[in-house]
Amino acid sequence: MPSAIDQAVQVRLIATAPGPHAVPAVLRYEPSDPLAVRMSFPPEISLDGAAVNWAFARELLAEGLRGPAGRGDVRVRPAGQERTVMEFHAEEGVAMVQMRTADVRRFLARSYEAVPEGSEQMQLDVDRGLAELFGAA
Repeated sequence: MPSAIDQAVQVRLIATAPGPHAVPAVLRYEPSDPLAVRMSFPPEISLDGAAVNWAFARELLAEGLRGPAGRGDVRVRPAGQERTVMEFHAEEGVAMVQMRTADVRRFLARSYEAVPEGSEQMQLDVDRGLAELFGAA
């Protein structure tokens, strides 16, 4: 099975403070969890100084390149031809980041090479997942 796919991306944190500023982030895809994408942000951007990690559907990220997607904690939408905006909703508030659409497309293409779109269910190891859930793993 292919190993995890990480892609560093430069995001612009859109805040109420004057001017957005660049922040490093990482998109991560693991074939062992084929439906999910994770995005990690460094501790310096969080309110409590801890690293921030979000998980969401790979399909949501792909849909968000074509038009507004998501109704829950994570929402994605295009911002013109070259930028994609992601919103992360939490009890503390909403964080919005903007990144290059080309970076997102490249990341998704790499993830589809590892696990083709539509074949995610074949990658799931249901027996192992149940064993982990019930503490037998």
